[in-house]
Amino acid sequence: MSTTSPGRFGRRLIQLYVGLALYGVSSALLVDAGLGLEPWGVLHQGLAELTGRSIGVVSIVVGAVVLLLWIPLRQRPGLGTVSNVFVVGLAMDGTLALITEAHTLVVRIPLLLGGILLNGVATGLYIAARFGPGPRDGLMTGLHRRTGRSIRLMRTAVEVAVVVTGFALGGTLGVGTLLYAVAIGPLAQLFLRVFAVPSASGGSPVVATGPPQEAILRP
Repeated sequence: MSTTSPGRFGRRLIQLYVGLALYGVSSALLVDAGLGLEPWGVLHQGLAELTGRSIGVVSIVVGAVVLLLWIPLRQRPGLGTVSNVFVVGLAMDGTLALITEAHTLVVRIPLLLGGILLNGVATGLYIAARFGPGPRDGLMTGLHRRTGRSIRLMRTAVEVAVVVTGFALGGTLGVGTLLYAVAIGPLAQLFLRVFAVPSASGGSPVVATGPPQEAILRP
């Protein structure tokens, strides 16, 4: 029987959805900055260019496809996993509809830096809520478990393939991509500590026993 208090559960639930929404906002800021996207963002933008769909819709479709890949990897999704598929893409499209396109570096550089920082905050929020990993993170840890290869190797291999494919399709690759790769690990580690929710004994039917945080965090 779970001993999780309603107050703690409510905080975690709010933290999950605020984190996912902010993740979508941060991704939209990186798109608007036009100086390079995070690895999966490069793929999403490339597919959006190819299909004519919005980048948020493409993010949702890709997330759903990746989630299907969990089946042969025997990964178990949680509420956060399924919510990630939809909330991030909707928040991204909503933000892009509200902000104006940036043209000068005076605006684009702060957008890039703010997007990366906000992404770190968002990552700390939704992971610390402990409702299961995002579909892309679970794919990497699932490959780690099935192949016996390190999480770092699996993440690197998947993200290199994603970036190359996305760039070939027209996604934006640039200094922002490199800066994101260097900064997101330390930022996420910091904000995981800031937003950590004290654990309680017992479990919850909507909480998956998620893969380790190493799937998201680089050393």
